[in-house]
Amino acid sequence: MTLRARPLLIGHRGAPRERPENTLPSFLRALELQADGIELDVHCTKDRVVVVHHDEIPRATPPSGKLARRRIDDLTFDELQGFSVRGLALISTLAESLAVIKGRADVFIELKGAAIEAEVVDVVRESPAPARCALHSFDHAQVRRARELAPELRGGILFDRPIEDPVAAMRAADALDVWPSHEHVNAALVESVHGAGGRVIPWTVNKGEQAVALAALGADALCTDFIPVLRAALNEAHAR
Repeated sequence: MTLRARPLLIGHRGAPRERPENTLPSFLRALELQADGIELDVHCTKDRVVVVHHDEIPRATPPSGKLARRRIDDLTFDELQGFSVRGLALISTLAESLAVIKGRADVFIELKGAAIEAEVVDVVRESPAPARCALHSFDHAQVRRARELAPELRGGILFDRPIEDPVAAMRAADALDVWPSHEHVNAALVESVHGAGGRVIPWTVNKGEQAVALAALGADALCTDFIPVLRAALNEAHAR
């Protein structure tokens, strides 16, 4: 199988199979594994602090029953600090995460909370390497609003279903990155996105053979839980 340019490897929530996902230890481990990029998820607390976590309700251990099942946007940041991810790490702020990553990898920020784009843009602009940050979401209107606020930041649109017209979706959101679930990537999708000046970033690619097949189609980056597995498979394919 002939490969095109080697795709970037993006740590999905850091290095989640080795450290608690979406935490500072996970991001540091992804950097140790020489990830080209790190993908993370953000919400805002009740007092509008941007924090890194996947679900709207913390997947973490609360200090007492009164906080159980409370949404992040219903908790102040101080209240959220009582939660521990797998008993190993606190839920960090986006500012802390970007300070730790410190421009050593591209950072792909998924907007999970509703109407948080202004707060996220403010944090990114104050970070050590804003030019290495990009924003993406399943809510394509939110991506467009973020791009209106910060045209200097790259936008991306997420899909978990087949895309009938990816270029139209890109243009509607003013985005340049298309993030399809890996099983929906095909040659026609890649060709159309590339023809419009965009990138294709499949998720979540966790098998070497998937990585090689997607690289052969021309995927620009791969979002994965297993950076070493994909790197080894791609290196072997390039060596053939």
